[in-house]
Amino acid sequence: MSAPRLRIVTLLARHGTGKYQDALPSIRTLFAQQMPEAAHDVLMIDNALDRSHEERFGHGVTLIGGDNSAWEFSAWDRGIEHFGHRLDGYDFVHLATSAFRQLYVRYLDRFDADMLGLVAGRAAAVGHIDHYNSPVVLFGRRSQAWLRSSFVLLPPMELRLLGSLVSVIDRESFFSGDPAAPFRIAAPLSASYRQNILGWLTGEGTGQGMEWHSRFVLSEQTLGFFEDKAAAILNEQMLTNRLRAQGCSIVDATWLATCAAQSYPAVRPLEALPDWRIQVTSRDADRVSPAILP
Repeated sequence: MSAPRLRIVTLLARHGTGKYQDALPSIRTLFAQQMPEAAHDVLMIDNALDRSHEERFGHGVTLIGGDNSAWEFSAWDRGIEHFGHRLDGYDFVHLATSAFRQLYVRYLDRFDADMLGLVAGRAAAVGHIDHYNSPVVLFGRRSQAWLRSSFVLLPPMELRLLGSLVSVIDRESFFSGDPAAPFRIAAPLSASYRQNILGWLTGEGTGQGMEWHSRFVLSEQTLGFFEDKAAAILNEQMLTNRLRAQGCSIVDATWLATCAAQSYPAVRPLEALPDWRIQVTSRDADRVSPAILP
């Protein structure tokens, strides 16, 4: 038997088994069907279990207790801590949440060894690029796009450079405790970003014709959940911002699969990785209007 082309480990964050019970088998099936030549291991980090919990199921699957202080981001920190230096033995670390098949999912069908081979060994994080209609500001940094963090593959070294994946440490600087005006006046995010978060979690979305599947009415009773979810949105944005700041390219999976299909049968590494705007406006499916370009 020949050696595997790629070695990939999934860090799957979940909170109990009440929801998304098919997450693990769905991920295993995706890798078995779309990347059968890859060696694939899974570490499930369950934020509903005590940190001391550890259980091995065989076939490369392990379950450990997590850290729910920052939802999936602190869970992934826990998974990276658990692996230690062994993480460096993989070509890609796959960050995933149990809700990875919610909302837009067509990009998941495009993952295979050929498309990942185009960026193997490079400072590149591959996933689905989402964007707002206009830029927002967070911690003084202007940005418009981000990688959907529920399904991202990137090299272990990029995680090492990041340190913790939790970026929102001082939550009190963001939230007022008042459901009528949940963000502090001096919170380090722009007015447009506040409106996008409020619209996504409690309203009619962000003006792009899509609504969140679990939107709710903001009240005293739901304020804690709002703050937790808003912090997760901010941590997701900062994951992309920090990756780009350290020189790691964000790569749209559909665009990368488009490149792999165009170079078939001689799939060769890409010479350059263009700006996200070029990627999302030139992919072969669900192409974004060039109107978002400056």
